[in-house]
Amino acid sequence: MIAPGVSGHLSVMLDFMSRNWWVLTVRGAAAVLFGVLALFWPGMTAIVLALLFGAYALVDGVLAGVHAVQADSGSRIPLVVEAVVGILLGIVALLWPVATLVVLTVLIGAWAVVTGVVEIVGAVRLRKEITGEWLYILSGVLSVCFGLLLWFWPMAGAVAVALIIGVYAVVFGAVLITLSLRLRKLGSARTG
Repeated sequence: MIAPGVSGHLSVMLDFMSRNWWVLTVRGAAAVLFGVLALFWPGMTAIVLALLFGAYALVDGVLAGVHAVQADSGSRIPLVVEAVVGILLGIVALLWPVATLVVLTVLIGAWAVVTGVVEIVGAVRLRKEITGEWLYILSGVLSVCFGLLLWFWPMAGAVAVALIIGVYAVVFGAVLITLSLRLRKLGSARTG
């Protein structure tokens, strides 16, 4: 539910997010699918992991780009950063899948930290305007923690990394889907 007296800029941002709730649903579903594949196929090679991550990051970056194109100018910059980082990391992973797992984990860690910071910033901006902003903060904190974990322990084995990535992606995706459904409900409540 939106707090009374929402400012014009935030009202436009909330309208945009509630109209396009489905983009977060797709992003969440893609993350859950990626996570399930990583959990049930933990022995995958670094090449397959790189290709799966590359495809996911590319799709996620494109969808963040869709949000950026449709967003008002005040909300566009964080989404553009998230889109560019996701697309670039996706392309790198798809073009050079033979990169070592250590390099891949550092790239995934960087992507997760950037994504998490963008989500925390978004949640802080909306904290007084909607209830349930903690979900957005939670997804951001999970992303940052996951990214830092990969930076500090990049030599973890391929199976352990695949399992960590799988758990992270499933939880992150579930949080995004839950947030998208709250935004859908918010949009329905706003339009009457």
